[in-house]
Amino acid sequence: MHDISTLVVSVFMGFFAIMNPIANTAVFVGLTSNQSPVERKKTALKALMTAFIMILAFSILGKAIFQLFGITLPALRLAGGILVFVVGYHMLQGTPSKMHSHQPKPKSESEPEENQSADVAISPLALPILAGPGTIATAMNYSASGSLLHIGVTIGAFACLCAITYVCFLYGPKIVEKIGESGIGIITRLMGLILTVIGMQMLIQGVHDAQQFFIK
Repeated sequence: MHDISTLVVSVFMGFFAIMNPIANTAVFVGLTSNQSPVERKKTALKALMTAFIMILAFSILGKAIFQLFGITLPALRLAGGILVFVVGYHMLQGTPSKMHSHQPKPKSESEPEENQSADVAISPLALPILAGPGTIATAMNYSASGSLLHIGVTIGAFACLCAITYVCFLYGPKIVEKIGESGIGIITRLMGLILTVIGMQMLIQGVHDAQQFFIK
């Protein structure tokens, strides 16, 4: 029972740190500033549903993907650890990682404003902000064993976090106003510290697994 609770907390905190709902709420508010409350709600739901489906697919098909491309679990943990560490390092420095951020594109005269508003739900919100490479690597790392327990905990933790993020998005303007830029910066750096530790732990586990793999 203790091992299960530890696993649940570890997975949830890993996702919470890399998705950083508070900081992403500020991004969401900026991207949907020209939308009505109803449109903002639809955008939030579409973005989170897309992100959830992506993580669900990688969590369930993770083992099949390994077999298809001949990927070993140590290789995933080493590569995933580096990705997560890099994202956390940039957050710790107060600069968003390019893997989990976006560069605003200038409005095109030929592209209707309604289409631009609809597009932000998929990109950049769902990918790469909510379900970027670091999030995918984290999901595959936790569900890579292929056991129903690990897969179920991974999916459940991400679903719970999506629900929390959805609430944050709905009350985004009020949250940003209350916390302020300095508060968001502090939270982002704290999440970055947690991510760097998680990434380093994944690297250490990957090195250990690689040694065991080659010894066999």
